[in-house]
Amino acid sequence: MVHRAAVAEVFVTDAVSLGDDRFLVGAQWPRDHALYHPDEEGRSDPLLVAETIRQALVYLGHWHYGVPLTHRFVGRTMDFEITDADALRVGSQPLSVVLDGRWRWVDSRPTQRFGMCLEVVLSVGGKECGRGSLQVIAVDERRYELLRWRSAASAPAAAPPVRGAAHPEPGSLDPLLVGRLRAKDSVIVAGTSPGQWQLRLDLDHAILFDHPTDHVPLMVILEGIRQLGYVLAGPQGEALDDRRTSPVLSSLAIDCLAFAELDEPVHLLVLEDVREAGADRAAATPSPADQSPPQGPCRRRLRIQAVQGGRPVAVTESTWSLPGGEPVGPGRPAAADAPRPGDGEEMVGSR
Repeated sequence: MVHRAAVAEVFVTDAVSLGDDRFLVGAQWPRDHALYHPDEEGRSDPLLVAETIRQALVYLGHWHYGVPLTHRFVGRTMDFEITDADALRVGSQPLSVVLDGRWRWVDSRPTQRFGMCLEVVLSVGGKECGRGSLQVIAVDERRYELLRWRSAASAPAAAPPVRGAAHPEPGSLDPLLVGRLRAKDSVIVAGTSPGQWQLRLDLDHAILFDHPTDHVPLMVILEGIRQLGYVLAGPQGEALDDRRTSPVLSSLAIDCLAFAELDEPVHLLVLEDVREAGADRAAATPSPADQSPPQGPCRRRLRIQAVQGGRPVAVTESTWSLPGGEPVGPGRPAAADAPRPGDGEEMVGSR
């Protein structure tokens, strides 16, 4: 009902209809997880927000609205923002999360095609701590095959992805550099020149590829974007030993533009890298006499595009915070002609 094969990867526990397309969805986040583990400060993994929203939409679509179980769900856009990371700290028992969701039909033409959007407010213990939304289409097998044929027709074949890559292949980043604990969870590979990155696909990864698929799943792309953001916004050199400086992902938005195929490399391109030192004073203009450094957490805003075969398959925007001090690393200019999340027309993206 949530498109997960392993019970251990199901986070949604229940849902209640409040009428007028509004729902309360319960979820339980584990105290620890092989991939979505808490950070060194005990904060829950931000991508648990994305995965829980995805599961909630799929569950409500099937359970309440009767979308056939045989229909294929295809993502269009997703975004989330964590407004209170401290409320998501892991304690002595699993974290009980509640999504207050509102459902909207978007360009829906039942029964062959359902267009839907779920907007949620996230709360823990009655305290709001985040928000998010997900828009998808669900189509029958015939229409799905048409979408896949249209996407694959323009994608040239390439070398097959890696199976069973339990250890980093040449160029894979150390898991510490990408904020993960296990080598098998490092999903980005350094390119042949500075600024080049590539997704590393391991079809045997028990979480990212929980079940067979014919394209790169949405959560795999999000994991790659998250890891690259951690590299760009995170500590460098000797600062790696200071875990207090680790960046925290506070918001992420993705617009899926095309299916990402499994048999061709997916490259990640940084389109924009903007640093905001001292977010508490970002809006103020200091006087000439005020030469003190900005106070408060620094922020890093990134716009990253996933490209395959020369065509964009997704574009993302994310915001990272780094408690105290100056942002680490240089900022990068934006590409003027690159699409922004929400600019795409009919999205044919990853599930």
